Amino acid sequence: MVLILLLLAQDLLGLVVGISKQQTTDDINQAFQIKRESERLLRSALEEKVALRGYLLTENKRFIDQYQAGRETFELSLEQLSQLLAKNSSQQETLANIETFHAEWLRKFAQPILNGTFDETILDAEESSLDTLREAVDRILTYEQSIILKQNERIKRLDRLIVLGVGLNIIGIALIVVGGSLNFILLQQRVLIPLQQLIEVGHKWHGGQLERRIHHTSEDVMGQLATTLNRMAADIAVRQARIQKRNQQLEDLISTLSHDLRTPLLANRMTFNAMLNGAFGSLNENLLDVLRDYCEGNENLIKLVETLLDISRYEAGGSQLLNREPLHWTKLCERVLTWIQTSTEGKCDFKTHIASDLPTVYGDAIEIQRVLQNLVDNAVRVSDFGKTVLIKVLSPDRKNVQVAVCDQGPGLNAQESSQVFYRFSQATGRQGRAGLGLYLCRQIIEAHGGKIWVDNHQAPGATFWFSLPTHDG
Repeated sequence: MVLILLLLAQDLLGLVVGISKQQTTDDINQAFQIKRESERLLRSALEEKVALRGYLLTENKRFIDQYQAGRETFELSLEQLSQLLAKNSSQQETLANIETFHAEWLRKFAQPILNGTFDETILDAEESSLDTLREAVDRILTYEQSIILKQNERIKRLDRLIVLGVGLNIIGIALIVVGGSLNFILLQQRVLIPLQQLIEVGHKWHGGQLERRIHHTSEDVMGQLATTLNRMAADIAVRQARIQKRNQQLEDLISTLSHDLRTPLLANRMTFNAMLNGAFGSLNENLLDVLRDYCEGNENLIKLVETLLDISRYEAGGSQLLNREPLHWTKLCERVLTWIQTSTEGKCDFKTHIASDLPTVYGDAIEIQRVLQNLVDNAVRVSDFGKTVLIKVLSPDRKNVQVAVCDQGPGLNAQESSQVFYRFSQATGRQGRAGLGLYLCRQIIEAHGGKIWVDNHQAPGATFWFSLPTHDG
């Protein structure tokens, strides 16, 4: 009860002091603002006077512009001061006197000079014409300075109250520490030790050891939590085992079907080619068109089956079958471009930028060419006729060589960029045959110890990158 009252008193004191100090700070800021505007008012009046005297002596129009600028500043400062002193009647009266004096000064001195009717015999009277204005401004400054001094004294008193609040804070902290220590001693046996065991088992679960259990059998809330979590872990383990079994069955089925389908598809290829070449006699043009369509569809199925077989090989540890040799990037790019230009009939323009003095990369040239060929083929398919596809090979450090394929297609959104390298995933406007090409590219690059990703920040289009570790690194 004492601690609650102490905390309430501390909060109330802090609230009152905070509000009072904020109000005092606002008053001081307003006083300083009034001082600044008053000084600017006086400076602008002096600028008016000096500009008019310069014009009177030289008749240079530039002084008229200076006078107009000074007058505008004077009127703006006068308006600002009128708003700042709206609640101060005595200062408003002084401000009214300043406005009246300035209007009289304009009538007697400024307007005659501008109209060319100024009598130089009253020039001496004009010399001291701003003394009254200066005195009025000094009264405003003196009053505001007194306000600042009073508010500073008030801030000092509030600071002393803040020190008192700090003392209350220290007392409150001491009471909280004592109470917390007692609570810690009381709760350690019932909460902390079971929680430590729960965290330890949770780390084991995170590592995949779902067979571990929390050994806490009390009848309290912690015991009920341990029982619930143990049941959840058992259910998750059963579901994971089922999912793994189904995935393995699916992968085995795909691998088996791929092997079984490859042989008849290859036989179909030979039969179609023989028929197209006239082995079974001459055929009319309509039958030839049908056979060509069948042949193209058969080739697509063969490529799909071979892709599935390659994926199965890499998922089963295909990195051990790679034929590693030094990669020659110029030759790889030339082979890819020769193939793509033939297959796409010159749809796009191609540019290559291969950095000089690249570090050595060991890899399977056929597989890396396959990755590059797939990326370039995708870039051509999403690009309009006549667009440019750029291939870049560079090494920002000596540890990796990075290869980029830049297209000018529709690009990818954030969700597509994060999923495009997964199995059966296809981005909008980038539909391929089965959504396996980029997944296979990822398997090949990762088997080489590299990384593959897409950069979609530079519009238009997208840039697909892959990096391979170098022999130097």
